[in-house]
Amino acid sequence: MLDFLSYLVVAFGSCLAGAWAAWSVSGRRVSRSSSRASSEAARMARRLNELETDRARVSAMLSGMVEGVLIVDVDGRLRLVNDAARRMLSLESSLAGHHYVEAVRHPGVVGQLGAALKGEHRPPIEVPLDVAGVAGSPRIFRAQATPASAAGGGAVLVLHDISDLRRIDRMRRDFVANVSHELRTPLTAVRGYVEALKDDPVKPEQQKEFLDVIDRHTRRMERLVRDLLRLARLDALQESAEVRPVQVEQLFRSVSSDLSERIDRQHLSVNISVDADAALIDADPTKMHDALCNLVENAVNYSAEGGRLELGAHVEGDRVLLTVADRGPGLPDADLERVFERFYRVDKSRTTDPGGTGL
Repeated sequence: MLDFLSYLVVAFGSCLAGAWAAWSVSGRRVSRSSSRASSEAARMARRLNELETDRARVSAMLSGMVEGVLIVDVDGRLRLVNDAARRMLSLESSLAGHHYVEAVRHPGVVGQLGAALKGEHRPPIEVPLDVAGVAGSPRIFRAQATPASAAGGGAVLVLHDISDLRRIDRMRRDFVANVSHELRTPLTAVRGYVEALKDDPVKPEQQKEFLDVIDRHTRRMERLVRDLLRLARLDALQESAEVRPVQVEQLFRSVSSDLSERIDRQHLSVNISVDADAALIDADPTKMHDALCNLVENAVNYSAEGGRLELGAHVEGDRVLLTVADRGPGLPDADLERVFERFYRVDKSRTTDPGGTGL
């Protein structure tokens, strides 16, 4: 990318300076030989047209790039700033020709440009920048400036938005941490009870209790593996939807029944309220059941003993809205925008960790 941009800098420098040098040389030739004036003028006209075409092409290429590109001359004055760099650095068009220290506010970016103007090749840095009109600010950018290879020197700065890459990397770390925790807990329990059964004689009723615990934790691991395999199939678009009419209240009761053991253990009450015009929906019953089961299970996890769950459905516009509400601690405002982010879980220190992968 930087080699390509260096080529653009050369072309841009040629557009700025080459044409006038050519005019100066050809002017002397015209003065020496009037017989060659016509051909020289025609040649220079073609050359100017070519330079103007090249300049327009380079300008169009820079304007269409998602990377931010900023070019300064040997004196450190802004010679070209594409639209992306202008947005990223919050630069105004009126700053063209100003010194980069006056225009650029971020000290890290200023340091990169200063080093490049001295002929240094520094490694890229990551800088947080607030971009007007862009959700998720501040965004994270990788900034790197290199000396320009064009005649006369200068420097070119390139800004890459790596916010999404950082978000994906964070999701990967969350996934590894959560899955490791979810597997370690049941594996530790299973190993402990297996060792107890092997090493110590136990009564039949105690043996059954141990085996029940092993069975419960084994099912927990099976559920985790099943969820991950299904997620992989969904990502690969290998699961199709079988849409048909579904009774919403029946769907709610089926989910409540599947989770009845945990609901009863916490002495929770479940209230189901379905409006008449929202009683029947077109959906894949299996996938809808799984989605609601995840929501209700999460509500159970974060509900205090003796709490209440509210399951409801009502029409909103041209859609039916299904809701699952609990009386738990809720989400901080800072976490709301990440509520549907895969593998994301809120700070575990806020409450007793109920487990789960964030799926």
